[in-house]
Amino acid sequence: MATNIDSQELQRLKNRYDIIGNDALLNRALETAVAVAPTDLTVLISGESGVGKDVIPQIIHQMSRRRNGKYLAINCGAIPEGTINAELFGHEKGSFTGAVSERKGYFEEADGGTLFLDEIGELPRDTQAMLLRVLQNGEFIKVGSSKVQKTDVRVVAATNVNLAYAVAQGKFREDLYFRLNAITIQVPALRERKDDIYLLFRKFTSDFSEKYSRTKISLTHDAITMLRAYRWPGNIRQLKNISETISALESAPLSPTSERTEVDARTIARYIPDEQDSLIPATVSAGGGGSMSDSDKQMIVKAIMDLKQEVDHLRRMVLAQKSEGADQKSVATPALPEAGYSPAAADVRDEEPEWQESTASSGPQNVSLRKANDEMIERALARHGGKVKAAAAELGISERTIYRKLAERKEK
Repeated sequence: MATNIDSQELQRLKNRYDIIGNDALLNRALETAVAVAPTDLTVLISGESGVGKDVIPQIIHQMSRRRNGKYLAINCGAIPEGTINAELFGHEKGSFTGAVSERKGYFEEADGGTLFLDEIGELPRDTQAMLLRVLQNGEFIKVGSSKVQKTDVRVVAATNVNLAYAVAQGKFREDLYFRLNAITIQVPALRERKDDIYLLFRKFTSDFSEKYSRTKISLTHDAITMLRAYRWPGNIRQLKNISETISALESAPLSPTSERTEVDARTIARYIPDEQDSLIPATVSAGGGGSMSDSDKQMIVKAIMDLKQEVDHLRRMVLAQKSEGADQKSVATPALPEAGYSPAAADVRDEEPEWQESTASSGPQNVSLRKANDEMIERALARHGGKVKAAAAELGISERTIYRKLAERKEK
């Protein structure tokens, strides 16, 4: 799309909307916004979370013939699925529980203006159908009504997800995607704007120092290199948060002799998250059989940790008795689970108990070991709701051993 915006006009636009940066991809996004603003074309803004997509629809509205109309920004992902239709299109009195009066929706409120729908990929399927109707012919129906109403609204949408992939997954309507995709503006990620990173950092820290009368932060060359090397998964939003944190903790109150604080790479490293931690992949639900939920994974991890703690506790008990010179021949200690141990595959035997205790010896070491064995059995029973068979399978001992332990406890 051809644009007639020169460098000076572009810089004035950046100053007006407090946009920092000279990256070519950023400039291209701004030029496209200016070019499509005079039209009524639907615009789709794509880009990762935190890149500053919200400034593009403001530019489009202010440079359009609708500048005197309303501009409403709606975060579709923040509205509950059960109320999203009523929020967007309005509702009649008594149409649902809590609808005590008639209410206008955003499409009716923004008539003659611009509606910015952020996180549009989060819209439910039925809402997508209603949105498609508005985009095609300007018609909508309030929740609980049968009356068709008209509205004249310019829609600008934004998404941080791949809508084409969402269409392939059946989560987003293909016809709505093509209707929205008439004009696409891609806002680049911060890691694609290497030369702008320090400019933004300097802007954020300078604003902070002026607001709170603190010394300004200046970076050494190696600190700037470290900022540029980090991949900034949270983009500009993350950079702003870290910049303000550094300003708050590293700067000092302004004084006649101190107006600036220099920060080196070692200091910067304390505030930038570990790259390995930030590279942990997000869990994606497969939606089909064989997938494991987060709660199931947490239960498995907890069970493994509990078992490990018990094994470690018993191992410490055995090592303590060896160090005290106890006679281990009188007590046959239980075998410790090794790598690959599977309680479900344990061989449950009824002929001889696995944990044989000497009745002839009653020294303090033997008493301590018996107590540890009893505690492990009690914990296993508690985990399995008192089911002896399950507890025995977990510990790798016979059910008869547990029954004997329970009988001894009753006798006491």
